[in-house]
Amino acid sequence: MTTVSHLDLEAGWPGPGPGRGGGGGPPEYEQAEVGNFRKDLALAYKTLGVVFGGLVTSPLYVYPSMNLSSPTKDDYMGLYSIMFWTLTLIGVVKYVGIALNADDHGEGGTFAMYSLLCRHADIGILPSKKVYSEEEPLLQNQSARAGRPSWLGKFFERSITARRALLFMAILGMCMLIGDGILTPAISVLSAIQGLRGPFPSVSNAVVEVLSAVILIGLFLLQKYGTSKVSFLFSPIMAAWTFTTPIIGLYSIVHYYPGIFKAISPHYIVRFFLRNKKEGWRMLGGTVLCITGAEAMFADLGHFSKKSIQIAFLSSIYPSLILTYAGQTAYLINNVNDFSDGFYKFVPRPVYWPMFIIATLAAIVASQSLISATFSVIKQSVVLDYFPRVKVVHTSQHKEGEVYSPETNYILMVLCVSVILGFGAGNAIGNAFGVVVIMVMLITTIMLTLVMIIIWRTPPVLVALYFVPFFIMEGSYVSAVFTKIPEGGWLPFAVSIILALVMFGWYYGRQRKMEYEMANKVTVERLTELLARPEVQRVPGLCFFYSNIQDGLTPILGHYIKNMSSLHAVTVFVTLRYLLVAKVDERERILVRRLGPNGVYGCTVQYGYADSLGNGDLAAQVTSSLRRHFETTTEAGEEEAASLEAARMTGVVHVRGKMRFYVGDDAGWFDKVMLGFYEFLHGICRSALPALGTPLQQRVEIGMLYKV
Repeated sequence: MTTVSHLDLEAGWPGPGPGRGGGGGPPEYEQAEVGNFRKDLALAYKTLGVVFGGLVTSPLYVYPSMNLSSPTKDDYMGLYSIMFWTLTLIGVVKYVGIALNADDHGEGGTFAMYSLLCRHADIGILPSKKVYSEEEPLLQNQSARAGRPSWLGKFFERSITARRALLFMAILGMCMLIGDGILTPAISVLSAIQGLRGPFPSVSNAVVEVLSAVILIGLFLLQKYGTSKVSFLFSPIMAAWTFTTPIIGLYSIVHYYPGIFKAISPHYIVRFFLRNKKEGWRMLGGTVLCITGAEAMFADLGHFSKKSIQIAFLSSIYPSLILTYAGQTAYLINNVNDFSDGFYKFVPRPVYWPMFIIATLAAIVASQSLISATFSVIKQSVVLDYFPRVKVVHTSQHKEGEVYSPETNYILMVLCVSVILGFGAGNAIGNAFGVVVIMVMLITTIMLTLVMIIIWRTPPVLVALYFVPFFIMEGSYVSAVFTKIPEGGWLPFAVSIILALVMFGWYYGRQRKMEYEMANKVTVERLTELLARPEVQRVPGLCFFYSNIQDGLTPILGHYIKNMSSLHAVTVFVTLRYLLVAKVDERERILVRRLGPNGVYGCTVQYGYADSLGNGDLAAQVTSSLRRHFETTTEAGEEEAASLEAARMTGVVHVRGKMRFYVGDDAGWFDKVMLGFYEFLHGICRSALPALGTPLQQRVEIGMLYKV
């Protein structure tokens, strides 16, 4: 559920929402607005080092990736016109103007949009982990019009095939973005280090590749310090690049071809395709790289804010790219065969080495952009239970989106270095890169259209004005880059297929497990019946029994009581509840209640993204909460408090259930393969419950086999 202020539901378009936009207000409100604007400006500066690195450094490799054959002045004019309108339509209109409003609790990306759609319509497949927000009472009071499913929402609710296709699209978008996180560092750093070969032709490609690999290894090792610290180091570098390249572009325009901006007219695009026909269409596979990194604006939304990203793009990134590409094209119009080194050749000799240093540092920053975006989408999918659990560390106490995943980081590092050493400095990386870039954008376009229809209730005419032109443009790009699949484009598909198999295998196993748990959950009434059996004894001690079911108790409890014929004198069923807030107030951290049978209690531990559950003694915190609960009740509370203290003094044990699948010989081949794969993933991934600071000698795991 997104905040109402993000979406103007009555207007049907993303709007300013209540209390935003025009009009005056009391002095306190105006002061707050000034303070917020200053904060947005500071964040906009930081975005240069994290969000826009990949986009603004694209001039390093766009022209070298095109494989031009005897280009002419008209060819370059047409190519610049294509790049200008691609940056304007996709960068300004699509991402800055529309997509940034389709956030899910401040998070962006295709998976965030999928989560948003699942919460506004019953179109999910897997009943994922519930995530709670303080906004729920507000959202429940939305207008009846916002609560009724749209015609498209009803279609998805009725069609399991459509819901599966939507899930697959979200998975593919996430996988492609991870592929982007592999390729952006490789192509950016390689292209920058290639500048050594201009003044020193004797420098071999092997030397360039090894230097690039060493630089990237150092960058990945810095990730554990968090994006806020990284952006503090990298934003000055990125600002230097962003503001020096357009200056060189202006110099090149004046010196080589002042009439370059005539190419803004779209008729140059028409002439380009009429003249080059199929070859012109194939060249789209290179021009698409001018917008690479734009998806990080959306995927990195959780790291910053919508307004800061909009300010940075419109005031610096967009003008910088337009002027830099104009300057490169002006130079190439007078030096038509220099496209293979289209960046360094257009840099004036007196500033060559300063620009080489800035370009190398900027390429390092460019790599950061997609690395951060990869961490974001991995975190989203883990929280939603669509990806095997990996360690996710929140590196900021103030911003949920600033995360770091050690396992993800080191896998990316190995893959990046492998791409550099395997593909080298040829065009294969550029070909692979083009496939990733445009596939993510096409998926974003389709899912954003669904958000418009299902959630925003945008009028059909406005939906068509968005969907038709963007689908045609991005569809044309997709058809062109698919011709590059044999020439390196296969790599992102291979990575995406592997990741999609992992995600689907995990999803299928979780679905089967959830279906079993919900069908066989133990109710309070059933627990009372089990404890009433004469063979069941209440043994001395205090037991914390962990469950991931919010409504009811885990089937493992019934399995445990039947086989052990016992339950501790005081048993507390603990459930973790993740809230979309930074920190939960200590008074609200632990919620306790009686469950009916004597000495049996329910406990919900609430935590935010900046809370550390491993700090402190959980048992002491829960028992303190129980004592406070007893004090507010009748005289029986004194007896319960005494029983609790006696049980605690006898001994404390923490019980975690572990349900595994037993795939029998009579199971189908699909279940054998998918559930076997799920068991493998489940065995190597991290525990569902975070480390709670419990002593190792007090931990007990209860296993249970579920026959398929």
